[in-house]
Amino acid sequence: MSGPSERTVDVGGGPCRIWEKGEGEPLGVLHGLGGCPHWTPFLDELSRARRVVVPSLPGFPGSGDHHREIDGHLMWITTMLDLLDAAGLTGADIAAASIAGMLVADAAALSPGLARRLVLTAPFGLYDNDDPTANVFANTSEDGLALQTSHPERYAEAFAPPEDAEESAEFQLHQYRASEAAARIFWPFGERGLVKRLHRIRIPVLLLWGEEDRVVQPSYIKRFASGLAGSVETHIVPGAGHQVWIDDPSASAQAIQNFLKD
Repeated sequence: MSGPSERTVDVGGGPCRIWEKGEGEPLGVLHGLGGCPHWTPFLDELSRARRVVVPSLPGFPGSGDHHREIDGHLMWITTMLDLLDAAGLTGADIAAASIAGMLVADAAALSPGLARRLVLTAPFGLYDNDDPTANVFANTSEDGLALQTSHPERYAEAFAPPEDAEESAEFQLHQYRASEAAARIFWPFGERGLVKRLHRIRIPVLLLWGEEDRVVQPSYIKRFASGLAGSVETHIVPGAGHQVWIDDPSASAQAIQNFLKD
């Protein structure tokens, strides 16, 4: 599996990595918890049909530590808008997962021309007190891992540190920083008002979920679908958890490709 090309853009006062691979129309892909430290089989499969563009949010692998300067939910949304613009993805098809899915959904609600079509993969953003999403920061690392994936061996490969001790230490620091950035996006945990803005998303949306998601339960599919104003398709990947792109890369990529067929 060959790697992508790489470039860096300045967003939010610091560097953010942009990976690209493939040919044709661009497809933006934004990862959620943990970010994207390695090019994955999921991304490689998507790049066989499209030019896959993978931006890194501030604080996540491939970016600087300027996430500490981003204060509040609105600033994270505008940072996402700036990042997609810098990556050349405004008006393109976009797939985003987990916390990135939440930010992209809010950005699309506030900026109608942001995307042509959206794939939201187990996004945060809605919250029901009677059926709460899991607070992954309230668990030990082991319990948090069990919440996120149904295939820990695939997760371990996607987040494997380098063999070199010095590089491994730096890698672990970047992963810690990604957790800090995610916590800043989440805080305060719970309802963020997205439910009142979903009706502004009038473009086609695919809601992609893992059947065994214990972080954002599949019950949230109906909550998202009922609030969106445009056409909505849903797809549940059997046996996959919250990290559905890692747990079953082939099924995830196939569902996205089917949705994006013209």
